[in-house]
Amino acid sequence: MRVLQESPFWRWTYPYRVRRICREQMPLPFQHLTSTKQLSRSDTDAILVKAKEMEAVVAKGEANHVLQGKILASLFYEPSTRTRLSFESAMQRLGGQIITAEGIQFSSMYKGETLEDTIMMVSQYADIIAMRHPEQGSADRAAAVSTVPFINAGDGPGQHPTQALLDMYTILKERGTLDGIHITMVGDLKFGRTVHSLSYLLGLYKDVRFTLVAPQELRMPEKVTSFYQEHAVPYTEVESIEEGLDADVLYMTRVQQERFEDKAEYERLKLKYVLTAAQIKGRDITVMHPLPRVGEIATDVDALPNAAYFREAGNGVFVRMALLAMLLGKA
Repeated sequence: MRVLQESPFWRWTYPYRVRRICREQMPLPFQHLTSTKQLSRSDTDAILVKAKEMEAVVAKGEANHVLQGKILASLFYEPSTRTRLSFESAMQRLGGQIITAEGIQFSSMYKGETLEDTIMMVSQYADIIAMRHPEQGSADRAAAVSTVPFINAGDGPGQHPTQALLDMYTILKERGTLDGIHITMVGDLKFGRTVHSLSYLLGLYKDVRFTLVAPQELRMPEKVTSFYQEHAVPYTEVESIEEGLDADVLYMTRVQQERFEDKAEYERLKLKYVLTAAQIKGRDITVMHPLPRVGEIATDVDALPNAAYFREAGNGVFVRMALLAMLLGKA
């Protein structure tokens, strides 16, 4: 496992190529972030560079008040711990403030207000909006009417672009590169918005390949596999986790109970794959998970150096700090 400061990728590639990109492209060339499909490799690299700078500032305990006087509207209409808290932590670390709305049942949408009206109203109160919503496509609807920068924090089984960016940052820190990565994705690939978003981003890099481990009922959807084919990204679909353990990264996901109408089907599939320490001990493979886990990674994996999922969660603060500053033109 490589360390950020020692990585030749950070030492050489970023100073010459990506710092030039940052000078040319910051702030980002779009107002809203709803999908990783709108990001170019240059955009992604620039965000990762800025995240590294934000991490260095936090590590030194330095004050960074570039967003002083700015307000983030944190709208979470679907349960969230890591995403919501890391967005709010990121805003506070940049000197900004937060207003919140939690749960549709506690908002005016419960009274019948449309999502569009809610966003137009919130745009009057805040300088930037981060929203999680259970309906796929809700982020695009919100961004279409928002008069302030809007960030999709997850729209049902659709997209989760900030999770994909923090996953990219994690892979870069743990493996030292994004080019040439072999990643195995395991579990709920049908409904897993994190694996969809990450696929679109990793597909921008050179010599990346995927092993997809899922039961037939939860296979990667055609919208993603067609992307692989269109971009000549090699992928293999298998049903055994053992067939994917020769990868650089093992990306575990939970089977999402909230996406199932048939609860018996969920119970049958929820622990189809359980990763144990014995399976990966001694292997040079980085284990990631967007969390929460519900049994698909045994707790004996936590003590292994391979286990990067809690470090992964921590990286969300730095990436979201970068995005907030860049979208508000304060990077």
